[in-house]
Amino acid sequence: MPTGFAMACMLVLGLLSGCDSHHNPDQSSASSSTQPSSPITPPPLSVMAQIGQKLFFDPSLSASGKLSCASCHSPEHAFGPANGLTAQFGGESLDRQGARAVPNLTYSRETPNFTIGIDDDSGTEQRVPPSPVHGNIQAVLGAVPAPNPLKLAKTPTTQAKSANSAPNLSAMIPQGGFFWDGRANTLQGQALGPLLNPLEMANPSPQALIKKIKKLSYVKALAELAGPSAMTNDNLLLSEALFAISRYQTESPSFAAYTSKYDFYLQGKTQLSAAEKHGLDLFNAPDKGNCAACHLDKPSAEGRPPLFTDYQYEALGVPRNMTIKANQNTHYYDLGICGPTRQDDYAKQPTNCGLFKTPSLRNVAMRQTFFHNGIYHNLTDVLHFYVNRDIHPELVYPKLANGHIDKFNDLPQKYQQNIDFTDAPFNRKIGDTAVLNDSEIQDVVAFLKTLNDGYQLPH
Repeated sequence: MPTGFAMACMLVLGLLSGCDSHHNPDQSSASSSTQPSSPITPPPLSVMAQIGQKLFFDPSLSASGKLSCASCHSPEHAFGPANGLTAQFGGESLDRQGARAVPNLTYSRETPNFTIGIDDDSGTEQRVPPSPVHGNIQAVLGAVPAPNPLKLAKTPTTQAKSANSAPNLSAMIPQGGFFWDGRANTLQGQALGPLLNPLEMANPSPQALIKKIKKLSYVKALAELAGPSAMTNDNLLLSEALFAISRYQTESPSFAAYTSKYDFYLQGKTQLSAAEKHGLDLFNAPDKGNCAACHLDKPSAEGRPPLFTDYQYEALGVPRNMTIKANQNTHYYDLGICGPTRQDDYAKQPTNCGLFKTPSLRNVAMRQTFFHNGIYHNLTDVLHFYVNRDIHPELVYPKLANGHIDKFNDLPQKYQQNIDFTDAPFNRKIGDTAVLNDSEIQDVVAFLKTLNDGYQLPH
């Protein structure tokens, strides 16, 4: 005879089974409880994660009724955009363009809280995921602690970094957080952002979103898990809905598969081609690509696979992207941590202006837009930017009417001192030799393609 707890679970599962289904990569996992288990079969999603899965794919949560989380975070594209648009369109009529490129969500569950602290890119501290916020919407909305502005103003934020070298423990570096500016500390906070963003899913308020949640066919299943007061406590219901989405992202193996060719290479199960291996060597070489200085490619001391990011922030000075409508206003600048989206005390620190988070390179070859403003659309152009920014700026930036190159044209002059001029290859000058030639760039691209999940070992 079923116990009371089992009966409750059966009731929730019964409610879920009546919900509309959407194409997603985890339906097989969600229903695999009836399939024979095997050592490689991932465990089924919890009931809370199954609800989160439905929320993730549900367009009824948007003002247009046509946009779900999965619309911009496609499972078939490493939970990033399926198209090559610089920025995605949203709003009530899907005619409002976002101001930034949409990041991938794969491996985002590993993101630590936003902090400004010592430069520890050893890969240990950064692998501690943030604590979930459960049943507390205020904690979700206000998860980022206020800094001490006077203390931060006295600390250096840029120190030269070199691949495979020890971190500089004297530098105070912004690290962690979600979005390009780190303004959210949890997966729940990250999920809430697009739901309320007028350029995305465009709910005008949390209350408007709660009304939509209450109309969902599977809201009773959520309420069963949240407790008897969920349907009368709006904040609790919203918090639980966001928690459910976070559980889906945390439990589903599709968000962190670790099935790239490079993963199998690290396990000794396959070999890289000559071009891929050469690309890896160039990626690591401090006097060549030096990419690993920020995109860490070694397993942690505990043996955990690399995530190809140190979660730190850099001002790279990428060119202004005039295909973003907001940039057609000459007075508008996207300053990363300094806003306009982020508006807390961190945004008031001039040393943070122009800094954007270093993204993971896992699945990077599945993307069609790169950098925060989506200025580039292939990896070759990205590498040409790194190589040419300081030795051939005429190849990177537009020319003004007076013939001068409009270098660093997407950052006001007063913040250009924040741009990275110390980490190789950004420590070069006009007349220097390029750190990578075209053939070497193609080898680095070949290596980056080994970071795509879904690699099939040869039989």
